[in-house]
Amino acid sequence: MSALSTTFRSLRFYNFRLYFIGQSISLIGTWMERIAINWLVYTTTHSALMLGLVNFAGQIPTLLLSPYGGTISDRHNRYKILLTTQMAAMLQAGTMATLVLLKVYNMYAIIGLSIVLGIINAFDTPSRQSLMIRLIEDKRDLQNAIALNSSMVNLARMLGPAVAGILLTTAGTGICFLLNALSFVAVITSLLLMKLPPMDIKKTTDSVWDGLKKGYSYLQTVPDIKLVILLMACTSFFVMPYTTLMPIFAKDIFHGDARTYSLLNSISGLGSLMGAFYMAGLKNTGNIKRIVVFACAMFGVSLALFAWSNSLWLALLLVMPAGAGAMMQIAGTNTFIQTTVSDEMRGRVISYYVMAFMGMQPLGSFLVGLATHHASARLVLCIEGLAGLAVAIIFGVLFKRSADRLVQEKKEAQVVIE
Repeated sequence: MSALSTTFRSLRFYNFRLYFIGQSISLIGTWMERIAINWLVYTTTHSALMLGLVNFAGQIPTLLLSPYGGTISDRHNRYKILLTTQMAAMLQAGTMATLVLLKVYNMYAIIGLSIVLGIINAFDTPSRQSLMIRLIEDKRDLQNAIALNSSMVNLARMLGPAVAGILLTTAGTGICFLLNALSFVAVITSLLLMKLPPMDIKKTTDSVWDGLKKGYSYLQTVPDIKLVILLMACTSFFVMPYTTLMPIFAKDIFHGDARTYSLLNSISGLGSLMGAFYMAGLKNTGNIKRIVVFACAMFGVSLALFAWSNSLWLALLLVMPAGAGAMMQIAGTNTFIQTTVSDEMRGRVISYYVMAFMGMQPLGSFLVGLATHHASARLVLCIEGLAGLAVAIIFGVLFKRSADRLVQEKKEAQVVIE
């Protein structure tokens, strides 16, 4: 099998291929909206604090509701949940597009619709991630499917901002919101065309709260899964909110416009795409925890250097490995969880991962916006990067201790048997 066919091997499955195509189109629209909304907020208010507040509003429901969403995912048909959430997201995007195109929006409306999208995502993401295993007929290709999914996300992350940059300077922000709303047609159509076998859902009399407690108790028995989730939580809180500051760097530090902002995001997306392709080419997950720690360190160091770059071209060179490091950590964490967790706990554990990944970012975004209101964006971003490096070092030590403890337990068990 050639290297190319090895990298794309999971696309031979019909359901995953449909999912891949539909999501690819929809996510380009999603990234266009993300760029447009941040640019709209900053150019309207010129406030780093308002940028942080809007990002906080859009993601805080994930922190509060994703464990509940994961429990619902384990108790009901994930496919139907996903179809419902995608339709709801299309309605939300259509409402946002209408308000912006008619110029009847204000910051309260943007914050309110961001909260609605956050609520939808709290149920959408655990179901979408948990459904992945049903789209792959050969479970040995699950790691490849997860990595290709990450590649798809980052191709959209590269193309979406590039298209948004052109549209923002030629047609305005409204068209970006409209195209995002229309892009949901692709993913909804792909879901309707899928041919999935009936899902075996175990009946339970436990309450949702009991399900959440069982998921938490399960995490205590698998320390390495717990550690990768905690590492993701720290990275999401300290480092990933750097995106909140990108409009400020584009407009005030590099003295650019919407094209400069979209270029920064596109090059970061290119780095992420390279990182995702690297993960897709991995033949085993033996070193996945080491890769995750290294990626976190690379992410942090690149951002710390980016913070003090005076040249836009140097900044672009530095934001690329930052994007690669972020995506390698995200894909590596997701792969480790998906290939390690027991199936009956999949939705609940993934919901804790989603809470760590997406739920901690709003707290960090609000803190970053508040800090930048009182200090320079360069200093705040540098501190974020150095925090990422410190987190990587700390968790590298914790993973080493966990591995040593496991070896010691195996030795003791062997002595008992003998």
